[in-house]
Amino acid sequence: MNQDDWKARLALIRDGSLSALGKTDAAGLAEFETHYLGRKGELTLLLRDLKDFPVEERKILGALGNALKTELSAALDVRKAETGAGAADLKKSRLDLTLAGYPFPQGSLHPLTVTANKMCDGFQKLGFSIADGPLIEEDYFNFEALNFAPDHPARDMQDTFYVDLKDAKGGDLLLRTHTSPVQIRAMKSQEPPLRVVSAGRVFRSEAVDASHSFVFHQLEGFYVDRNVTMADLKWTLEAFMKDLFGSQAKVSFSPSFFPFVEPGAQVAVSCVFCKGSGACPVCKGTGWLELLGAGVIHPNVIKGCGYDPEKWSGFAFGAGIERFAMLLYGIRDMRMLYENDLRILKQIQ
Repeated sequence: MNQDDWKARLALIRDGSLSALGKTDAAGLAEFETHYLGRKGELTLLLRDLKDFPVEERKILGALGNALKTELSAALDVRKAETGAGAADLKKSRLDLTLAGYPFPQGSLHPLTVTANKMCDGFQKLGFSIADGPLIEEDYFNFEALNFAPDHPARDMQDTFYVDLKDAKGGDLLLRTHTSPVQIRAMKSQEPPLRVVSAGRVFRSEAVDASHSFVFHQLEGFYVDRNVTMADLKWTLEAFMKDLFGSQAKVSFSPSFFPFVEPGAQVAVSCVFCKGSGACPVCKGTGWLELLGAGVIHPNVIKGCGYDPEKWSGFAFGAGIERFAMLLYGIRDMRMLYENDLRILKQIQ
């Protein structure tokens, strides 16, 4: 085959393929592509014959052949779009063509996860270990073992969601209202001394607003040993707050009631927004922000877990992780943490 014959053959393929393409429906496009552009297609085989030509002729003829290949491929894509064959191919594809292309956007941990990790790291520095527990909890671990009697009015403060199932003893199952059940499970399975913190989701039947949600995150911690007092609790929380917010942070205790501690206290930290000046809508001019509930573990809880309350004592505390995240990142509406708006999350990474 000489150069003129090769060009004539190329012209025949071009005229024949473009003419046939206009008459081919969606079902026949795959066969058309194989016939002309496939591994043994007419155009492919013709291009392979170039190996028999001198180098200078091969460059000229190769450019003509590749130009036709590009033209035919483009015309085939147009025809696929006209007949809907391209859409069918996309449905069969395992690739998600709606995803962003390279360079791929870099992800990051959610602010709540970052906050929980920082809080757990702070307590690990103080010798605490990490524990976890189930989200669907038994009434016993969630209430009774924590000194909430079945008719105790404090249960109304933790109105929750019950599950249409019963535990092995016929008791109620519910979505846990706090992470305190982890304390009971740890104390019943281990011997003191114990230092444990647990972080995770909790659930309460509450309306969603700027500072409340029916699902939120809480960190619970406790310490059980000989001769543990309120002074140990105060030192631990002060050390934790200063590690998290800086050495300028101040901690304040005020009396409060929780069924599972006696005495109990609300723990506040000096406002990180106004630095104690008082002119602040977040702390409402008080200069303090309440962050934790805490106290010395009630003797009934110690005894219920199989420990001798004359021999062992301890303290416990619980905190909402969302509230800490709002302080760390300057967020004034809790709902911003749940809406997953990337425009906001990217600013508080």
